Formats: sequence, C-alpha cells, structure tokens
Amino acid sequence: MFCYQCEQTLGGTGCTKAGVCGKNEDIASLQDTLIFALKGIAAYSYHARELGFRDEEVDAFFSEALFTTLTNVNFDLENHVALLMKAGAINLKAMELLDKAHVARFGAPEPTKVEVGTKPGPGIVVTGHDLLDLYELLKQTEGKGINIYTHGEMLPAHGYPALKKFPHLVGNYGTAWQNQRQEFDAFPGAILGTTNCVLIPKASYRDRMFTCGIARLPGVTHVRDRDFTPVIEKALSLPALTEQHVATTTTGFHHQAVLSLADKVIDAVKAGKIRHFFVVGGCDGSKPGRNYYTELVNQLPKDTVVLTLGCGKFRFNYMDLGEIDGIPRILDMGQCNNAYSAVQVALALAKAFDCDVNDLPLSLILSWFEQKAVAVLLTLFHLGIKNIRLGPSLPAFITPNVLKVLQDNYNIQPITTP
Repeated sequence: MFCYQCEQTLGGTGCTKAGVCGKNEDIASLQDTLIFALKGIAAYSYHARELGFRDEEVDAFFSEALFTTLTNVNFDLENHVALLMKAGAINLKAMELLDKAHVARFGAPEPTKVEVGTKPGPGIVVTGHDLLDLYELLKQTEGKGINIYTHGEMLPAHGYPALKKFPHLVGNYGTAWQNQRQEFDAFPGAILGTTNCVLIPKASYRDRMFTCGIARLPGVTHVRDRDFTPVIEKALSLPALTEQHVATTTTGFHHQAVLSLADKVIDAVKAGKIRHFFVVGGCDGSKPGRNYYTELVNQLPKDTVVLTLGCGKFRFNYMDLGEIDGIPRILDMGQCNNAYSAVQVALALAKAFDCDVNDLPLSLILSWFEQKAVAVLLTLFHLGIKNIRLGPSLPAFITPNVLKVLQDNYNIQPITTP
C-alpha cells in the first residue's frame, strides 16, 4: 500500500505497510480500486452529460464513494467490497446512459465496412472517444475538400448513421493509442485529440496537433467551444495526403444489430455450427504480452465467434476469419463503453437458451490498461459473471487477500498461453 492523504502519514512521506490511522493494506487496496472505478464512471457520465443525458443516482454515487475514502471514515472491509459491487452497478447505468445518448443523437450503429489508410487531399485525423466532437468537426468541414479520418477508439464512429452520412468521413488511420507517436508523425495532416488516450506529442507534429474538450497537452493548441477553425485552417495549409490502402475492417455491431441476428445465431448454435463465443477486447497497450490476444484469435477454431470492443480489437480486427451462415466471426461492438452491448447480447443469449450467463458457451478474455477497464470489470462482477481471464498482468493495486476474494467468488484468473 501507499497512502499519504493525511497529516499524520508515517515519517511525513507515506504509509506503506499499514496506515497510522489503522487502515490496513486490504482497505487501502479496496479504496484505491473504488477511486479508480470512479474515474472510469466519470468518463462515461461526462460524455453522456455532454449529449444532454444525466442520472441522479450516478451523480450521487460520486459523493458517497469519495466520502468513504476520507481519512477515518470507513474501516469495514465487507462494506468496501459491497461498495465496489455498487460501483459496478452504477457503471452499468452510466454505460447504458451513454449508449442511449449516442443512439438518440447519432442513431443506432449499423455494420459498416471501413477503409483503413488514406486518400488524396488534405486530411484531419481524430482520436479519442468523443463522438460529438467528431460530429461538429464533420459539419464544419463540409464542402471544404478535407477528408476526415478516425483513429483508435473513434473507429466505431463509422457505424453511426448521423456520422457516416458525411461523405468526407473517409476511413480510419492507424491503430490503437499507444502507437500514435509513430502514426501521427507519419500523418502529414492535422490531428485532433478529443479525450483520454492522447500522448504527449513529438516535436515533429506538435504544431499540427490540437486538443478539445477535456483533453489538453503541453505546447498544443486547445480548441474551445468546438470551434474547429484553427484545425481546418491548419489542415488546408499542410501537404495533401496520398492514396494508401492498408486494409478493410468492419465495425458497428451494436447490440441492436447483433440481436437482429438472434434467430440465425440461435439456429447456428443448435445446429452445432457455432460451438463457442469469445469476448476478446478491452484496452490495448505497449506492454509485452499483448500479442497473446492476436495469437488467441488466430488459433480459434472455425466454429467460434469473437465479440470485441475497445482498442484491444486492433490486435486482430484486420484478420479475415470469414462467416458462419452469414454471421461474421469477428463482431466489433464499438468503444470500451460498448461493453454494455456485450452484456446485453450475453443476457439475451442466456434468456434464449434458458440458462445462466455463466452456463453459456461463452468465454471472456479481457485486456486492461486504465481506470475505465476497472469500472467495466466491476460491472461484470456485479452481474455475477465468472471465469474471466484478464491480462496482460493483474492490477498492482490489488492485494493478495483481495485477489483471493475475487478468485473465490468469481474465479478471475490471469491469462497464460493461448
């Protein structure tokens, strides 16, 4: 543990074995986990609020949870565990709220093929998660001869009807967030970072990168009030991009789209054509060991289907695994918040087969990187989902005792070999 939030912290530097207040390492671990989950919930509720959607219960939970972590308030281990499960429930509500906000504003996503690469002409690449920022940029660049590209977690934007109607939203450039220093360095156009998943830029492209909303970077121009004039002017002043086709991928398998195939899926399962489902997704990152997810998907039998979401998809979304009776074997459900869609599909399948989710032919193999993944994981625990495999490593803030509780109740395990 490490805690230095109060005046009496040991030696004036920090408590590392037990708190002077009496807090032990397990309570410290649970409080850290709660705070990290709040950060993830904050991201989803922030985006929903930007679109005019908010929930009083979600808002109130921030006060309750943060107050719990104040010095000398709560030393009860069981109550902390209960609060983490409540955080999972609140995050489910926040993800549902954001899904409703996205669908209300941009329409329900539809399966859509997306070109990966670049096209001739001026260009702007947009990274992050904020679909409203992208929408406003698309409106402001209409008729200006500028091509707009998504990057990272913005890829699923191509599935939303109100976004893909813009003909100058031409494709996706690059892969996941951790590769942006190399990918943005090679992109000759303007760059817009909208939320988290931005990296401090290289000097080589700092002058053509911009941020907006909550994202900010040192030495980078920040756009206010979604007036993207500086980004547009910069794009028009830079050299034109050239034609470069890298691949074609498909996104837009929102739960409404997947559930519209429910009869075909159920028939394929009953006929033995689909033997197992795998949810493989989450956060990508640069830590060694993440090639596990590439190798896993590449080795899956041909009678299996992969549901994916988040930027973890970039480890394998370029693969052509074919179809089973017209059902693609890789279904990209969207951004990390679209874990809500994966949950809805799992619950619908359980209802169709009259069984518990844990009895479905379904395996969850997840990758995590930051605090939104913590919130999603707690949501899965709240729903009682067991046997999750997590990687590339387990969280450092989880103590052995807390991990044992999670393993005893949910059988969460680290990834090993594909």
